[in-house]
Amino acid sequence: MAVTQEYPATGKRKSAIARVWLRPGNGNIEVNNRSLEDYFPRPTSRMVIAQPFELTGVGSNFDVLVKVCGGGISAQASAIRHGISRALISADPELRPALKLAGFLTRDPRKVERKKYGRHKARKRPQYSKR
Repeated sequence: MAVTQEYPATGKRKSAIARVWLRPGNGNIEVNNRSLEDYFPRPTSRMVIAQPFELTGVGSNFDVLVKVCGGGISAQASAIRHGISRALISADPELRPALKLAGFLTRDPRKVERKKYGRHKARKRPQYSKR
């Protein structure tokens, strides 16, 4: 059995975690055993995922296999973009400056603020009653 070169990476955003594997191929992207168009019906999410390939121009050289969990649709798309960018660097370290300049290697650290006691939400105060 022939062993093909594989580049694994992990991408994160909010509470979404994407495990990404890049394999030499012809540009197919599979997310949780479903096609990209099936898993992400919104075109903006698909555009976010394709950004590292458009920037580097190597999209048709790799097949992408993704297992993603947690978070919402938008956070999952950003986590996949992060994972693809990190996997591309392990495949070709010379792509790092372009990906770093575009901000695809920075894990977006913003998370949902926790709810505090005595508040309706994280910061929303109870309504003031004059009488």
